[in-house]
Amino acid sequence: MQHASQAALFSLIGETPLIEVTRIDTGPCQLFLKLESQNPGGSIKDRIGRAMIEQAEHDGFLEPGGTVVEATAGNTGLGLALVARIKGYRVVLVVPDKMAAEKILHLKALGVEIHLTRSDVGKGHPEYYQDYAARLAKEIPGAWFADQFNNPANPRAHETTTGPEIWDQVNHKLDAIVVGVGSSGTLTGLSRYFRKTQPLLEFVLADPQGSILADYINTGVLRTDAGSWAVEGIGEDFIPGIADLSRVKKAYTIPDEESFNTARLLLQQEGILAGSSTGTLLAAALRYCREQTRPKRVVSFVCDTGTRYLSKVYSDGWMVDQGLITRPKTGDLRDLIGRRYDEGEVVTVAPTDTLLTAFNRMRNADLQQLPVIDSHGKLAGLIDESDLLLHVTAEPNHFSAPVSSTMTSSLQTLQPTAGMGHLREILDRGLTAVIHDGERFYGLITRYDLLNHLRRTLS
Repeated sequence: MQHASQAALFSLIGETPLIEVTRIDTGPCQLFLKLESQNPGGSIKDRIGRAMIEQAEHDGFLEPGGTVVEATAGNTGLGLALVARIKGYRVVLVVPDKMAAEKILHLKALGVEIHLTRSDVGKGHPEYYQDYAARLAKEIPGAWFADQFNNPANPRAHETTTGPEIWDQVNHKLDAIVVGVGSSGTLTGLSRYFRKTQPLLEFVLADPQGSILADYINTGVLRTDAGSWAVEGIGEDFIPGIADLSRVKKAYTIPDEESFNTARLLLQQEGILAGSSTGTLLAAALRYCREQTRPKRVVSFVCDTGTRYLSKVYSDGWMVDQGLITRPKTGDLRDLIGRRYDEGEVVTVAPTDTLLTAFNRMRNADLQQLPVIDSHGKLAGLIDESDLLLHVTAEPNHFSAPVSSTMTSSLQTLQPTAGMGHLREILDRGLTAVIHDGERFYGLITRYDLLNHLRRTLS
């Protein structure tokens, strides 16, 4: 029965749909997206997860009771874990700390052991995720290091499945394909397949700003000063061992802001919920398509599902914190507010709500305090974790008491035009600054908000 269930699930990997973009301007071109988000593990990496594990089993590198070890920004780990856990293997993954929380939660739910490491260091550093994973693979008995960046089964998966599927779906009529490079398996595999079937096919690289790959394609010079980027899964600070970049003649560097906002555009216009790397690919594909002077048929990818990025790409608060959504500047303390009440971004409670309601809203939004807004829309006070704790410690039934019974009404308010010195005075006392002009409540400024503001303005 177990083998039958394996076969049923694994049969769902691949044969993903191809749809045309119809509500976004693509210039004179037709742009098609292959929905790799429809794989059972939610990404294009299911293909290589299965291929690499089956090849390792065939070659005797992975035996019953063994351990799969890999360095991954998330999706390769999910693809490997999906296959490995069903087959009964232990899975140990090293992931950089910029990885979306949803991916980590998914991996842990699959029973994966996670080692979180730094995303701000390069090859050769002991905390660099690939070096860290290689070290673990040597230390764990019976471990097999998947090593997607050097594993030939990675591009072979795309040469034998992704390429033929695309060629059939476009009825053998295709002019260009837009890809990103993480491990480079997709690009290398498709290059090998189309070298035989459509040698005139143009390959276009979509690369996050900070990665070295687009510059290398466009100049032939390999930089050593890679930057950083928020997009997950693509972009590199080195050339992967399996990379074949020879077919790429055009490369676009896409800033994070454009990537994230293009992913949001795809959802708003086409109803497709995709991840940050898809935003990069789509942004490059749209640039390419709009530059053309004659009609072309172009394919790119929805690399993974956007459900893994709800707390990032699709969170206005996170996007503002990262500087990926910019508000109009006011030139006063309102520029430091992380969540603006007057723009509907703040979770609140009413004086008549129960303390249990306040606690549930804090817990659900991962907040430590909430503004209390009365029936006239005016700020009545603040309630924080310490208020709750003091009130309910002696008697748990006090959770049914109203917020008004324990909220703080004596607030540290500042006019938006107040100086930074006044703000620091409040924050240095461990308090929260309430930005309020007597008529309108704008929001709160915490020490985190000040730090985030300084990071954005001083970095």
